[in-house]
Amino acid sequence: MKISVFSTQAFEIPFFEEAFRKTSFDLHFIDGVLDCTSVDSAQGSIGVVVFVNDQLDASVLARLKELGIEWVALRCAGFNNVDVDAAKTLGLSVVHVPAYSPTAVAEFTLGLILALLRNIPQAYRRTKDLNFSLDGLLGEGLSGKSVGVIGTGKIGTRLVDLLAGFDCQILAFDINKNRDLINKVNYVGLEELLRKSQIVSLNVPLNDKTFHLINEASLQLMPKGSFLVNTGRGGLIHTEALVQALKSKHLAGAALDVYEQETGVFFKDHSSYGIEDDLLARLTTFPNVIVTSHQAFLSKEALQQIAEVTAANLIALAHGSEIQNSVY
Repeated sequence: MKISVFSTQAFEIPFFEEAFRKTSFDLHFIDGVLDCTSVDSAQGSIGVVVFVNDQLDASVLARLKELGIEWVALRCAGFNNVDVDAAKTLGLSVVHVPAYSPTAVAEFTLGLILALLRNIPQAYRRTKDLNFSLDGLLGEGLSGKSVGVIGTGKIGTRLVDLLAGFDCQILAFDINKNRDLINKVNYVGLEELLRKSQIVSLNVPLNDKTFHLINEASLQLMPKGSFLVNTGRGGLIHTEALVQALKSKHLAGAALDVYEQETGVFFKDHSSYGIEDDLLARLTTFPNVIVTSHQAFLSKEALQQIAEVTAANLIALAHGSEIQNSVY
């Protein structure tokens, strides 16, 4: 059975080949994204495996159905890039990987926080130029800081555990409170969290309720000199408002592993010809902003789990077994 794997990166292939080695699936790796221009590349497949920037709107899903595709397997947790209602109407099965090494993302988030507070990227760039001066590198400690964690699912919960080791004062916001964290965090409303947090971390999925959760109004609620970290989804932040908050020096810094217009930019090398996105280009000019290319998940442990769960999902679909990881 042929499976088309879109948005394939070279580093993923060994993990998928190993996970699918003893299955009857024939993996067809495609390095481009799945969208209306590339959908026909899936012809002859029974299923597609997609990632965060593949575009599965109603028209693409309809074309997949016409091509005989029965299964859509996301190798990620979020499915905001899939028109779930259209998929359901078409009778397409859609599965995902709801939890792939939350520790990988939580640890990366903590790394970004520490890098922001201690000016580590600036120091690294200086010493590469043989500049070993300390002027302008005065940092702040994490211990005792007030940290707001927005979203206390598996990743947010793991981040709370890590922050607790730094004796942080942890505020949390989630529409569904995690009972296991009641004695570890102080659950408050979103506005109170923003007002009282020196560092805010975004760890929620992207949907209609969370789109531009961080905007001009919410940024103004944050204390002057605070920090913002996003390892969730790019659309959680209104980028223009963020740029203004940085220009006015209301924020002391930001770290972004995701960006709302990252499709077509992230996961590719643009070093020879630049990028056309003016907002992203502007963000990269701030010395107090860290931009990474959606790599928080990128650990050996996470890639192995992603591949194994994706294989298990497709095996279950092929056998007509109960699907544990369906998105609906």
